[in-house]
Amino acid sequence: MTGAAVQTYLLEKTRVACQASSERNFHIFYQICKGASMDERLQWHLPEGAAFFWLPNPERTLEEDCFEVTREAMLHLGIDTPAQNNIFQVLAGLLHLGNVRFAHSEDEAQPCHLTGDAQCSLKTSALLLQLPEDPLLETLRIRTIRAGRQQQVFQKPCSQAECDTRRDCVAKLVYARLFDWLVSVINSSICADPASWTTFIGLLDVYGFESFPNNSLEQLCINYANEKLQQHFVAHYLRAQQEEYAVEGLEWSFVNYQDNQTCLDLIEGSPISICSLINEECRLNRPSSAAQLQTRIESALAGSPRLGHNKLSREPSFVVLHYAGPVQYHTAGLVEKNKDPVPPELTRLLQQSQDPLLKVLFPADPEEKAQEEPSGQSRAPVLTVVSKFKASLEQLLQVLHCTTPHYIRCIKPNSQGQAHSFLQEEQGDLLKVPRSRPPAATPLDSLQVLSQLEACGLVETIHISAAGFPIRIPHWNFVERYEVLRRICARTSSGPHSPSPAEGHSERSPCTEAATLQAVLQDILHTLPALTQAAATLGDPAKATPAPVHCGRTKVFMTDSMLELLEHRRAQVLEQCARRIQGSWRRHWHRKQERQRRAAVLIQAAIRSWLARKHVQRLHTAATVIKRAWRKWRIGMAFLASKELDGVEEKHFSQVPLPTGSSLLPQTQTSLLAAIIRLWPLGLVLANAAVGVRGFQRKLVVWACLQLPAGNPSSYPVQTAQGQAGVTSIRALPQGSIKFHCRKSPLPYADICPEPSPYSVSGFNQILLERHSLGHG
Repeated sequence: MTGAAVQTYLLEKTRVACQASSERNFHIFYQICKGASMDERLQWHLPEGAAFFWLPNPERTLEEDCFEVTREAMLHLGIDTPAQNNIFQVLAGLLHLGNVRFAHSEDEAQPCHLTGDAQCSLKTSALLLQLPEDPLLETLRIRTIRAGRQQQVFQKPCSQAECDTRRDCVAKLVYARLFDWLVSVINSSICADPASWTTFIGLLDVYGFESFPNNSLEQLCINYANEKLQQHFVAHYLRAQQEEYAVEGLEWSFVNYQDNQTCLDLIEGSPISICSLINEECRLNRPSSAAQLQTRIESALAGSPRLGHNKLSREPSFVVLHYAGPVQYHTAGLVEKNKDPVPPELTRLLQQSQDPLLKVLFPADPEEKAQEEPSGQSRAPVLTVVSKFKASLEQLLQVLHCTTPHYIRCIKPNSQGQAHSFLQEEQGDLLKVPRSRPPAATPLDSLQVLSQLEACGLVETIHISAAGFPIRIPHWNFVERYEVLRRICARTSSGPHSPSPAEGHSERSPCTEAATLQAVLQDILHTLPALTQAAATLGDPAKATPAPVHCGRTKVFMTDSMLELLEHRRAQVLEQCARRIQGSWRRHWHRKQERQRRAAVLIQAAIRSWLARKHVQRLHTAATVIKRAWRKWRIGMAFLASKELDGVEEKHFSQVPLPTGSSLLPQTQTSLLAAIIRLWPLGLVLANAAVGVRGFQRKLVVWACLQLPAGNPSSYPVQTAQGQAGVTSIRALPQGSIKFHCRKSPLPYADICPEPSPYSVSGFNQILLERHSLGHG
């Protein structure tokens, strides 16, 4: 890329001084009011919160209101900071000029007076534009008229409406000259030498189709350009369709479509059209009324099918039926806007400015001055706005015919630039994104999107495409997507079928691959009658009729109905495959889960068995240790008790028995009792023994263990269990029922019975004495 250039076709300079209720002014005015620094505000007389008539909806902030971004872009394009400040100063002067308001003058011979703070605004505007204040006010209020061959000069005070028109004319003239100068500066910065390039890429920002409540000359020109571009787009699309069909070898003639040539004939046709009648009114040196222009248009173009009339409209107007919809144009001010008159005194006033930028925009050229004051006899034809726009549009179309155009349709869902939000239908520019709109009352409404689709001509394009073969799929993509239908049909058929094109792809030559691809493609196409018959059996007669399908050289052409049928069948096949895959996977998953469950059960059983064996082993080991210790202790204690008791018995029998009242018997019994009491658990053991102990010893031990009062042991009969397997009870006959616990046995295993039996007691430390009379023994 060597360079670039910018070209303009129609600047809507009316927006500077006149904005609709839902519109904003140009973005640059909002940028300097919101983004200027404190010093710049003082320099340009833009205090915080200042109100301007030409700045509606200042509270709304858009993405475009980025003053620093604009400054940085201007620096990149070669516009330094002093030049930028000069540009912004002129724009601020235009804003203050818009606050100059005139009051109605009761005397037509006297000029109109200023209202309110208009004098201060006039002074500020003259200061910023560096114009003399008094000549500025005089030029806005007094009109200069030249008449006669001698070009006599007359001055006539203007009415309030004429003062407002002259004020707006100054602002539009300055802004238009400033815009053209800015474009020329940008082109000089980015443009390349024509000898250094041969081809180019053009980006055309097309006007959006406009339909406002009050439509005038600007909307007529914009919609006229949209009609011309729509005709070019349709012709280009049809030509591309025919060329593609011819290349693919399809013999097919296009159906008739709705052409907008009748609308273009109404607007620009020869010899009589809307543009020619407006230009004729401009050439006639007579005042033209809106009603008269409406009458001429309706009478001269009454036979056009694209011309309509709104009978309910109170204002003079006419209706044009565009391809995107009817639009009503008001004839009031239409001729004046087409003339675009600039009074010579306004140009001379601006040439007196001391501002460096305005001196460049309005040079004092003697030749230009001579052209501005021609004589009445040699006056050249007036070059109207419609004529200029028509000429520039013809140049654009010549460029489009010589290039290969590509179209990008931009759809605006809402005016706030928010995603996923569709607003109600809004009147106005339906395509051009920089235009701002007020928020609609009801969100999530697609009426605006539908109207934009109609304004883009996409609806008509879809109709044209649907009349032919809107679905065009290359052969390889068609085979890759719908080969599953061929495979399913091959399973049910008995005949052989061609192999898949993906099999052995690396081992085939290009000719073999092409032949295989064609064979597979034909197999798929042969399945289409079966699909239509299946659709007929399902009760859908619309799908039963065979839809046209043509196989071209590189693409398959079909209609929407056939595509829907193929996609439906493909979805069924994929659903069957998915069910089979899901069934196989579930079966595999359940088998895997069952194997895992069985393995877990085996592992748990093995672990439980091992733990049980270890527990039993520990218990067996502990019981063996306990029995070994118990047996050892029992044998030892029995030996010791037998030895001691045998010695006591021998000593007792060796002595001579004493009388009952003797004192020796109580001492012997007392010492023997003390010895036995210390070893009372041994007495229990011996009392339970079956052999090895005699009856006297038993009675003596039981008597000692029960700690009965000293006396004759034979006086207390004791019942023992000689022939039983263990000690069940030791019965005495005390007074009353007593349950008591003796002190704990010092033996470690006195309370443990290694071999439990139904006749064993819970322990040797508990003795139950039941109530029995002492005399019943």
